[in-house]
Amino acid sequence: MTVQVRLGSTLASAAGGRSEFEVEARNIMQLLRGLGKQYPELGPVLERGVAVSIDGQLYQDAWLERIPPGAEVYLMPRISGG
Repeated sequence: MTVQVRLGSTLASAAGGRSEFEVEARNIMQLLRGLGKQYPELGPVLERGVAVSIDGQLYQDAWLERIPPGAEVYLMPRISGG
């Protein structure tokens, strides 16, 4: 399944200003691996960690979370708290 992924402005700057990508994936792990493989310039950003929003629900470290067909998927910097 092809997933349309959008990057927040901070991450888009790391991708040379590009903010939309298409990746074959069924879950978050496949999404991040595929994105890093297809677009190596995003590798350092993905290694630092990102949060993934699927249809408005935010996920961190939920590698096997399924991505439903037609979902809105956004990547943004990892959220840290204290």
